[in-house]
Amino acid sequence: MRCACVAMPLKFKFFFTKSRTLKWTLFLVALAVVLPMPVLTIHSIAWRIDPISNTSSLYLKASNNDIMSRINDIINRNVVIYIAYTITVICASLLTFKLYQASQIRRSCTTWPSQSSDQASDKPVDQGLSGKDLQVVKSVVLVCVIFILSQLPFVLTSTIRLITPAFDVGERLGYVFGMFGQINNTCSFLNASVNIFVYYNYNSKFRSVFHSLLPVKRKM
Repeated sequence: MRCACVAMPLKFKFFFTKSRTLKWTLFLVALAVVLPMPVLTIHSIAWRIDPISNTSSLYLKASNNDIMSRINDIINRNVVIYIAYTITVICASLLTFKLYQASQIRRSCTTWPSQSSDQASDKPVDQGLSGKDLQVVKSVVLVCVIFILSQLPFVLTSTIRLITPAFDVGERLGYVFGMFGQINNTCSFLNASVNIFVYYNYNSKFRSVFHSLLPVKRKM
């Protein structure tokens, strides 16, 4: 939404209407419920008869484990990730281009040669982003770039796991897969922790609230 707000500011409110937002929100909720279905269908509750005691008991029965796990890997660990990752890359690239375009417009306006008032009135006014908007765009671009870099190992791991079945837990390359898993977790933690410093640097409201939470001793 922030990307669309910068890319098409005059069309934003006509594109993101209340009805469309509600429909897409319901669609995403339904999608979040449907996507885990292959995993949920693997296990079912069944009765098991003990021939010694001649009693029945409930247990968790697994069926089509390999097939459903494969489908889950293809859909949730590859297709969905590729779509989200591609959208993030496109948004970051578009925001970066708009940021560069706005800076070029501001630079051309500030370096415009001095002319008479009549001539200057005919020239275009500053069409670039304001200073506050530039700060917001910079922070969003930086957060997107950090996310792209931090999620890149996970995307590569999912791709290799899909192509090479031995690259998995308990398989021939299970040790290497475990190492990649630790790298993925580390990058995820870094992504969450570094964002705090990005918001602190670019968001004055976040910075003031952050300072208010610190037990700073004041000099008398």
